Amino acid sequence: MLEADELSPVARKRPALAPKALIHQKFGNQALYRIEEVRQSLENNCPGLALAQQTRSLYRCYLDLPELSVISDALPKKKDAEHAAAKIAIEKLGIQSKVANPTPREAMDELVLRLAGFFTEEFLSSTHPLVGHIKFAFSRVGERFGMIPMSVIATCDTKVNNLCKVINPKAESDPLLVLSLISRAAKMSSSICISYGEFWIWKQGSYPTEFVESVKNLTSESTQKSYVEALFIPCLHDRDVETLTLHFSDSLYYMDEIAQKLHVRDPSRILVSRTVGKASSEIRLYFSAPDVPFLTSDSSTEVPMIEGNVNLDKILNERASYLSGQCIYGNAIMAHVGYTWKSSNLFFEDIWLSTYYRMILGKLPDGHYKLSREAILSAELPAIYTTRSNWKGPTPRDLLCVFCRQHRLLEPLFSIKALDHTEISVESCEIQRESKLSRSADEVEKVNGDKSDPIRRELGRSISAFQCEVKILSKRQDPVFKCSFDDTCRKECDAIQSAALKVLSCFNKYFKQPDMPIEKFFELENGHSIAVYSKEFIQELVKCPSIYDIQRKNKCSGLHISSNQRSTQYENGVSCRIDGPDSGIFPSPGSVICISYVVVLMEKDTTLKEVLESKDAFEFEIGTGAVISELESCVSQLTVNQSAKFVVEVPSRDLIFTAAGQAATHLSQLSLHDCFLEYSVKLLHVTEPLEDRIEQALFSPPLSKQRVEFAVGYINQLHATSLVDFGCGSGSLLDSLLDHTTTLEKVAGVDISRKSLIRAAKILHLKLSANLSRQKSLKSTILFDGSITDFDSRLREFDIGTCLEVIEHMEEDQACLFGDVVLSFFCPGVLIVSTPNFEYNPILQRSSMPGREDTEDKPTSSKFRNHDHKFEWTRQQFQHWANNLAVRHNYSVEFSGVGGSADIEPGFASQIAVFKRASNLFQKQCLRTEPSELYEVIWEWSAHSSPL
Repeated sequence: MLEADELSPVARKRPALAPKALIHQKFGNQALYRIEEVRQSLENNCPGLALAQQTRSLYRCYLDLPELSVISDALPKKKDAEHAAAKIAIEKLGIQSKVANPTPREAMDELVLRLAGFFTEEFLSSTHPLVGHIKFAFSRVGERFGMIPMSVIATCDTKVNNLCKVINPKAESDPLLVLSLISRAAKMSSSICISYGEFWIWKQGSYPTEFVESVKNLTSESTQKSYVEALFIPCLHDRDVETLTLHFSDSLYYMDEIAQKLHVRDPSRILVSRTVGKASSEIRLYFSAPDVPFLTSDSSTEVPMIEGNVNLDKILNERASYLSGQCIYGNAIMAHVGYTWKSSNLFFEDIWLSTYYRMILGKLPDGHYKLSREAILSAELPAIYTTRSNWKGPTPRDLLCVFCRQHRLLEPLFSIKALDHTEISVESCEIQRESKLSRSADEVEKVNGDKSDPIRRELGRSISAFQCEVKILSKRQDPVFKCSFDDTCRKECDAIQSAALKVLSCFNKYFKQPDMPIEKFFELENGHSIAVYSKEFIQELVKCPSIYDIQRKNKCSGLHISSNQRSTQYENGVSCRIDGPDSGIFPSPGSVICISYVVVLMEKDTTLKEVLESKDAFEFEIGTGAVISELESCVSQLTVNQSAKFVVEVPSRDLIFTAAGQAATHLSQLSLHDCFLEYSVKLLHVTEPLEDRIEQALFSPPLSKQRVEFAVGYINQLHATSLVDFGCGSGSLLDSLLDHTTTLEKVAGVDISRKSLIRAAKILHLKLSANLSRQKSLKSTILFDGSITDFDSRLREFDIGTCLEVIEHMEEDQACLFGDVVLSFFCPGVLIVSTPNFEYNPILQRSSMPGREDTEDKPTSSKFRNHDHKFEWTRQQFQHWANNLAVRHNYSVEFSGVGGSADIEPGFASQIAVFKRASNLFQKQCLRTEPSELYEVIWEWSAHSSPL
């Protein structure tokens, strides 16, 4: 942990007021602004332009003040014209902005004057919300005539709260302390009175009789009664939050009703929190003031204090306090009620149980993302930020800003560091990335010294990248949290978004593991530099898991059976039923898909069927973790216009109530023990990944097709009868081979993703069952679940092995291990390996940004083609890797590629190495290998039998 003073704090000065604010401070409603629209002609060099395009609107502002009138210049925006007029008036009048902070004594003096001003006749003619309370006090009969609770003053007036925070900063988080400060200030005034033992406040003396009568007539015009839904938040954790009904009417004081529900003897003892949720909602927490004596008679202290021997922690309402960011004591009521600014009439709205849980969810690191997408039960905060076009919902930066505001922190500060690699060649950067491949020092020197290399001139000159550092400060502008990241982005905005997402993900992981020591957790964040400067901040964050059950239950329940539908079993145990014909258009990692779905809460052996969530169109990017794993697993198996159903166990009750809306009150009475969620999903549309769209636009046929053609050429040239595809994925190569006439009799595929293998099985099964394959010689096809770095003896003796665009998805050491395993144990006659050529990336990236020209002044860096790539090699790196493998395992190797040309820089877009086994290798090594069957058969087809 670092101490706060290791970072220099930001100067704690209030910013100077804007010109309009200064005018308002001086003249109030006497300042009159009038806007006049001015049409300005534009020079038109194009005779074909319409008349409407030849003029533009400008605005001039007339500002009338009691002492003078001014006119602004014509400006494009109305707001700018008003500020310009205000600035002219300030200069002419010589008004100075007050930017100095008042002392606590000055703030107390100003608070005394402000309290007295609330009870003047002039104030009661305004539309301030406090006016409604005072006017209603005139309708009281008896000793409480004209009295209002002191707590409503702080509730209705922001200025009072700000003055209290200057006097004592702890007033920011404690309404009880605000009440004591108002009590102290009232005693210092000669024009207002307060009660002893209670917390009433009223004017010293009386108002004119005619004024009181006019107010009484206004408050007695309506006697409409309303029953309003509110929430009761008990102090004890073992009691649930529940709904209650408040009885409001225009003829009764609403604080009396709240006091009655809280079993408080009069409304003056009701304290009121700041607004919770949206600032405009007027939802507040109401609770009773604890019996605490105030030391207001001690002349040695400037401000009243609460006696130190009173332990308020015992009655602290943790749930309500976390929700509001203030200290809430005892039981609390959350209600939406009050007086408006525009009139003194009472307003009120219902709030439901789901309102509370939505507010709590919104304070979680991923909560606002779920709420903003209106997909509480389906959406998850994505694990990575790929491109702005693929990201759906609020940006990570906006999400982090909301998270900080919810926790009473300043908005995060993002510091961008530009990394200009002009002095560092691309090859030297790639050599660092190639450290696991053991290049010699002589080779490094040769590469760095080649100043004439055209790729160095093209790429070494232009690479520029950005890194981002994030700082989070407290409201007092003390440093709380700092994090910097080693990874880089080509654009500043992407670096900011990526950094913001990493910070959110960091907190999200910590919230889900609240028992893990904070030091140990941050040690797990490799590649990040994290510093925590405030224990209070961490303590504030870890309150959330104890209040809201964020631990999701990911286990799935039984299979929902439906007739005439195909069943698919996923790698995580989820089962679904797929309905509809196969359109052949299915999603792949990186594609953006659109689905419709409905989530229904059901109970076994009962008729309960409650729709919790539904979306007619919901978009997300496959492979980024933007939805729950069960939903992505299901959708990955569908083709466009297919639908499916699957069921999962219910998540936490809190999450169910958040999504249930008004039904949450009814559902809260159920145990939910025998309930489950049924998802009904339909795939509406698939947008291919950017990498695929670029390849299709630049290459004809696309690179994927060219790689297949390359493999088919070798198959027919060698008259191969058997082929194994290492890392077959969703079976795109195997599917394409079925469209060609070859000599193949046996085809196998192996992949570590069970989900992808199931989709491959479905595609191959449909084509083979419908007899659509041109592979008339094919006798068997089999798919295995396993790692290509593990050996399975059933896949040796194959004529050809392929590994197309796979190794870049592995770590470099795993790619090296694969090369050793496949050539020393599987021993195919020929092995074809393809991988992206990193040197070709600038060409692809320029094509992905139409309209942008790369110049020497605005360089473009090179980045990987897919966010899932762990590395991408240059031609020299790839050849170094392949040559070393060939030498070690008695293979020869040839280099080729597809897309582009070997003779024109920067070479092929996709580079290929073809390994050929020496004739005596199989007898010397492979036959001595012990039988090993580590792979699991997922699907098998035989020309003479039915598939498994």
